[in-house]
Amino acid sequence: MIQTTSLKQKVIQLMHILFPILVSQIALSAITFFDTNMSGKFGTADLAGVAIGTSLWIPIQTGLSGILIGITPIVSHLMGSRKEKEVAFQVMQGLWLSLIVSILVLLIGFIALSPILDFMNLEFAVRDIAFRFLCAISFGVIPLFGYTVLRSCIDALGQTRVSMFITLIALPVNVGLNYLLIYGHFGFPRMGGVGAGVASAITYWVIFAIALLFIYRSEPFVGLQLFRKFYSISLRSFKDLLKIGVPIGFSIFFETAVFSAVTLLMSRFDTMTIAAHQAAINFASTLYMIPLSICMSLTILVGYETGSGRLKDARQYGIMGIGLAAVLSLATALVLFFAGDHVAGLYSDDPNVVALIQHFLIYAIFFQISDAIATPTQGVLRGYKDVVPAFVICFAAYWVVGLPTGYLLATYTDLEAYGYWIGLITGLAIGAILLMSRLVKVQRRYAVNYAEGQSQT
Repeated sequence: MIQTTSLKQKVIQLMHILFPILVSQIALSAITFFDTNMSGKFGTADLAGVAIGTSLWIPIQTGLSGILIGITPIVSHLMGSRKEKEVAFQVMQGLWLSLIVSILVLLIGFIALSPILDFMNLEFAVRDIAFRFLCAISFGVIPLFGYTVLRSCIDALGQTRVSMFITLIALPVNVGLNYLLIYGHFGFPRMGGVGAGVASAITYWVIFAIALLFIYRSEPFVGLQLFRKFYSISLRSFKDLLKIGVPIGFSIFFETAVFSAVTLLMSRFDTMTIAAHQAAINFASTLYMIPLSICMSLTILVGYETGSGRLKDARQYGIMGIGLAAVLSLATALVLFFAGDHVAGLYSDDPNVVALIQHFLIYAIFFQISDAIATPTQGVLRGYKDVVPAFVICFAAYWVVGLPTGYLLATYTDLEAYGYWIGLITGLAIGAILLMSRLVKVQRRYAVNYAEGQSQT
């Protein structure tokens, strides 16, 4: 990354960072999309089973990955303040933490998975597929979390094209393995939805290995002496990483878990409704990659400029990023409104399921617009290392307002399953307003602190 002096240079640098991240996020989302889509083509029970398994796994994966991506603002600040020699140590601490997190996830999953699935009172076929799907994915937990740390480091250094390259390799690997393992082509076992879990686990190992190779042998990573020296666990560094990462992780967890909670609560509806709901959520999640990518870009850029003491530049990046996300959200809303039938047809050949998916997609229009404001705003706040209030806001908006509202509407009105979506829209809109208010306050505080520091020198 370089220092910019004009808006044109900032736009170019934002696009330089953003585009590869967007491609990477869409590709990663496409992995989940193809898992769901290809399982649905195999059978409705497989689609529902993968949906349940995904709804349990995604909040854990994204929440814990959020803790680990706390390394991004740390590395960005180190680079902005010219402390490059400390980067290798911090990245190694992130990998140690990812290993500990992975072991804890596997232990908890071993103990709790069966009781959770039994509690949901699912149809036997759906429960069996969900269980075996999650067991298969568990073999890729360690490399997945390790890759999260490596990718956070790569992106924080502005080398987002490297992440894009790795992810673009992963997508055809995953889809090809799905083709072989879900449908049993070319002599491979015909595993149905469970094959999607096996394919994902193998893919996680592939991207972790490629990332390690890039970092060990390519610039600018070689110049930072990454993995050239062994560093033991540092509890102090763990504390610093967790101080930033835990609030980020919990914010992401509460946002993603509320969607999963809705899916679990909808288990009282029939298999067709569960499948249609999950298909709509899956496509909306793919569109969410746009504001999420902008969020990640803003964390890198705002962190770099803040670490360098250039607060005006940090503020300008924030305005540009949030404005871009808002404009693009209107474009994606048009896609959902005018092409909903074509989108629904991607997930199922059953006309009844397609009709249900179309209805759910109408509601998705409204909450993805709120996401376009809330998500990039969180990225800016992370760049300022202001993460705890965002966690509190997300919890209150989604779990105190959104989910209870959805439950009441779904249970006590004729809206039924659609009531949950209205609850989600309400929570996301409130979260967006509160996060914007927090950002304004943080920027004013930084400006005051900077002015005071200048007056003392």
